[in-house]
Amino acid sequence: MNRNLWLLVLLQGLFLTNNVTFIAINGLVGLSLAPYGWMATVPVMGYVLGGALFTGPVSKVQARLGRRVSFQLGLAVAIASTLLCAYAASTRNFWLICAGTVLAGYYAANANLYRFASAELSAPEVREKAVSWVMAGGLLGAVVGPNLAARTRDLAEAPFVGAYIALACVAAIALVVLAFMRFPPVPPRKAGAATGRSVGELLSQPVFLIAAVSGGLGYGVMNLLMASTPLAMQTCGLPFNDVALVLEWHVIGMFAPGFFTGHLIKRFGTLPIMGVGIVLNAACIAVALSGVDLHQFLIALFLLGVGWNFLFTGATTLSLTAYAPEERDRAQAVLNFFVFATLAMSSFASGVLVTTQGWTWLNLGSLVPVGVVAGGVAWLAWHRRGQRVVAG
Repeated sequence: MNRNLWLLVLLQGLFLTNNVTFIAINGLVGLSLAPYGWMATVPVMGYVLGGALFTGPVSKVQARLGRRVSFQLGLAVAIASTLLCAYAASTRNFWLICAGTVLAGYYAANANLYRFASAELSAPEVREKAVSWVMAGGLLGAVVGPNLAARTRDLAEAPFVGAYIALACVAAIALVVLAFMRFPPVPPRKAGAATGRSVGELLSQPVFLIAAVSGGLGYGVMNLLMASTPLAMQTCGLPFNDVALVLEWHVIGMFAPGFFTGHLIKRFGTLPIMGVGIVLNAACIAVALSGVDLHQFLIALFLLGVGWNFLFTGATTLSLTAYAPEERDRAQAVLNFFVFATLAMSSFASGVLVTTQGWTWLNLGSLVPVGVVAGGVAWLAWHRRGQRVVAG
């Protein structure tokens, strides 16, 4: 761990503070302002839809201007978008809230590259640990995010205006942290230099495809259940302080394992750790289906967080073996697009399902993507085993 990596861990924590607070409040703001109840999570969907839309432009900015400038632009947009959301909440303008969250997706598209930047700032033999430690930085968001939402929700006359303004301050702090970081210079482009494989060729690789699908669907399931939890708990009559507590422990589950996930991957391999993540996702759904008391929401969301950490860190580590340096920006854009596309669909689906079908059917539906990921990881493990047998 060098200074740049420690600062990147802090940047990840500040980003997750923004992310968790957004998810904690956007669904509730949407529920109070949306024309129809099933549209409650449209602001949450706007956030990740913006991430998907801006994945390509962010990739091009990073390729031309480098990580540092791109991350700075992302934080500047974060400040502008949260202030726009604050204004929209104060004027009770639902569609302006949605516009602000879509704009905030530019920040998310940038910050989701922090984990890849960590691999570039460390020696090849410790990349798994570097990715894991940066993921662990989200623990700051686990503690600060829900508490920030709870403590600032009533600072202004309109609910949650203070929370949005606080998020602008968090992004400003991140800009100061970024000023002390150093990234490798952007390599000069040479005429006729190899640009690597196309997107289609990358996706034709089993390793890259499984990494992309596992990362995207794993994140989608986590978001589907997390985004709907505040609405489900409110429907069950639980107070917002309980919602904040559940989200806090969920995000602790997401990022606390980062302190040792890299060690586990190094010792047992990437696919076995991803398999454990899949099992934990299934356990989360089982607990959620057992009842709607506070302790059941708490345990289910904590298991969901740990399962996501194992699966997503494993998928990220797996992807690092599937592309060449000259393919970096293209490959990472594809991986992030898979994440944001599934996040957009799951964010919208969470509001529709929980308000029309209920918490039980939402959880039962989550078994489908979990099963798809399980099948993909099992197939890749079988495929690799067959290759070893042939080689032997």
